[in-house]
Amino acid sequence: MHSSRELRSSAFGVTLDGAPATVLDVLPGFAAADRMGIVVRRPCGAVGASALLLAAVTAFYDVHRSGGEDFFVYPDYFVFHVGRPLGRHNRLEIWPPHKEVVVADEPEEVLRAINDRGITRLVVEDGAPGEGAFARETLASARGRIVTALAYSANGRTRAADVAIAANDVTESYVAGVLDQSRDVPAGERDRIAAARARLREGDRPVETYRRVALDEALGLLAPEPERRLAAV
Repeated sequence: MHSSRELRSSAFGVTLDGAPATVLDVLPGFAAADRMGIVVRRPCGAVGASALLLAAVTAFYDVHRSGGEDFFVYPDYFVFHVGRPLGRHNRLEIWPPHKEVVVADEPEEVLRAINDRGITRLVVEDGAPGEGAFARETLASARGRIVTALAYSANGRTRAADVAIAANDVTESYVAGVLDQSRDVPAGERDRIAAARARLREGDRPVETYRRVALDEALGLLAPEPERRLAAV
């Protein structure tokens, strides 16, 4: 809950189609009961969506702060590690540890895991959508519940983006914490990610971009074509 003390919604600068907006515009109908899931295929990949994630976390805490009472609660937000553990994301308020879910690199298994956690806001790595074979009941569950889907890039900048979120040095300190704690990721890879983060700065603020996508495209990105996956810079 460190971010509930250190961040407010005013810390984030959001634009939607180039116009000033809020995270509530990006996640229409947002509620504290929402469940966000970020699907990760690269080491520490969720840092590429850290501004989006932390803006949503802050909106979650804003709901609780509006009650005027002390609270101790974490949002039910999850990172889905495809194939193997890909870092530790607790500094991004992914806590307790069971919310970092390792799932087999099979589209059906990934979507089942998403369904099992009741995800309503789905964030997937950008790329070339494939044609995953999903069971009819698995698709029906996802389509009946997921209300928002966005594509992100592990390097923080997504092609054809229509959403941009500027964060600040506090949020970047959380990203640094993810890189420091993810000792299962080789040091050289963590250094590369840190260098890529430095290139996100516009003035004194890091800016990440994302693209709103239809759910069917997001589901296709659960089974991206391997030879056409977008490489992180």
